[in-house]
Amino acid sequence: MKLHSKVCDILEIEYPIVLAGMGGASTPELAAAVSNAGGLGVLGAAACQPEELREWIRRTRSLTDKPFGVDTLLPASVRRAAQMAGGGNPDADDPMEALKGHMAFAQQFMEREALKSSPGTPRREEGLPIFSKEFFEAQMQVIVDEKVPVYAAGLGNPGPWMDEFRYNGTKVMAVIGAVRHAVQVASIKLDVIVAQGHDAGGHNSPVGAMALIPQVVDAVGDIPVLGAGGICDGRGVAAAMMLGAAGAWIGTAFLAAEESGILPHQKEALVEGTEEGTVISRSVTGKPARIIRSKWTDAWEQADISPLPMPYQGAVAGPVMAAASRDGRADINPGFAGQGMGMIRAVRPAKAIFDDIVESAEASFERSKTYMV
Repeated sequence: MKLHSKVCDILEIEYPIVLAGMGGASTPELAAAVSNAGGLGVLGAAACQPEELREWIRRTRSLTDKPFGVDTLLPASVRRAAQMAGGGNPDADDPMEALKGHMAFAQQFMEREALKSSPGTPRREEGLPIFSKEFFEAQMQVIVDEKVPVYAAGLGNPGPWMDEFRYNGTKVMAVIGAVRHAVQVASIKLDVIVAQGHDAGGHNSPVGAMALIPQVVDAVGDIPVLGAGGICDGRGVAAAMMLGAAGAWIGTAFLAAEESGILPHQKEALVEGTEEGTVISRSVTGKPARIIRSKWTDAWEQADISPLPMPYQGAVAGPVMAAASRDGRADINPGFAGQGMGMIRAVRPAKAIFDDIVESAEASFERSKTYMV
């Protein structure tokens, strides 16, 4: 018997396995490899400037003739910040006032760790201010213009763009971490919902995947749900589907793919890591995210100041992460990962990872028959 579900028919893929749109990791090469293997590859385009995003989409099309997706962020906090900047809430604390002190904290950290910034190095942030309202809207215009097969909102509600997506034939997904958010996005009649639990890498939910998935399935009716969070092999896929999901959204397992866009020292950290090696921290993006524990996350845990909200914390962490990446410092920037990290044993081609997941899922379903008498 072959692994198959309703989501395969909706997304026009062979197996109900979708690559999580991990920023910086889910490159055109990785997305195309997953699509070519029979799943849905999704570009992690959260930090792509609009023209870079356009180039990524076109490069992916040159590498596969199969469906693929694009994942960006649509955080409501940024829209609220823009409204407040326009006079919507004059009494609110201004993160810009705190930014100077936080930048000084980051500079002291860099000096202590012998990290030097590289002012002459081109930055991804050149162009529109990254993670601003204008940045997100420009990204979305590129996605609409390019008529991508699938759009995934990694954070936030894609409702304002649904008419254009429907006109283009684009299938729409949203990643959520609570039942109330699932109900909200279900009301815009999107195609697939991703229920991502607390065990997932990156931005996730306060609720564990085992509890979240069935509750979301129950809440959204006929809309298929992909399970996410701690799923690194086919046993996790089968478990999610037994909870009512129609497949899985998988990130961490593919971070260790040869085609992944993360750096060699970050892939090494994944292979060496265990299930206890991650923490939830706001120290990189400003929103709670599961990250491999590092000197940077520890510094913020011990500090007498708190990280700033998105997008301001990114301005604080950006130079530190860039310098650590340049110097191969896995002790400072090992990257994001989920709690399934301990199942990663080696860096391998994406197709080998994908094929093992499918084989293991099918074997798990076959093995489950032994429990019925």
